[in-house]
Amino acid sequence: MLGAVPGEKGREFPEDLQKLTSNLRTIDLSNNKIETLPAFTGRFSVLKSLALNHNKLTALPEELCKLKKLEALHLNSNHLTQLPAAFGQLSALKTLSLSGNKLRTVPPQLCSLRHLDVVDLSRNQIQSVPNTVGELQAIELNLNQNQISQISSEISHCPRLKVLRLEENCLELSMLPQSILSDSQISLLAVEGNLFEIKKLRELDGYDKYMERFTATKKKFA
Repeated sequence: MLGAVPGEKGREFPEDLQKLTSNLRTIDLSNNKIETLPAFTGRFSVLKSLALNHNKLTALPEELCKLKKLEALHLNSNHLTQLPAAFGQLSALKTLSLSGNKLRTVPPQLCSLRHLDVVDLSRNQIQSVPNTVGELQAIELNLNQNQISQISSEISHCPRLKVLRLEENCLELSMLPQSILSDSQISLLAVEGNLFEIKKLRELDGYDKYMERFTATKKKFA
């Protein structure tokens, strides 16, 4: 595993790592001042975990999408506005953390990732959740602390989605699709800190069905 880079070098991805592209499994370069990733980032053929939290990245190179063994990618607290077009080629990816960036939408590329379990898109600038979200394979989707005022009812069709976090957004109760309650797999819906009182949620059609799933899940883990 590789840790933080000391001194001035902390502004760049270390060139020396090119010698280790065939055997590094974990790289953690969090808490540096890295602004760009070099093309050789895509040559780490056995890399399983890459952490670049708290850097100054504004974009990711397309080459990153060649990391076929990558299972965990942590990019919290950078300046990313979008993901590379080929991001859906990261076929082994299970955990993706993009909290605290500048994303304005849920990246459609995520819907191509068949093994994705956890997606953290909290603390971005997302205003709506589009129809494409229905293809998402994730088990947990964190959209806390965005600016979301609209959600497509397609989110109810996510085949594996169990945990949906929407705390501290701009949702009116009328904009929350009732199918999330009545007709989805979601067993934990977190919506505190929006433009409605939680007790109003309990009055909606489908809330009883949601509570059945919620209670069954709690019993399973008790």
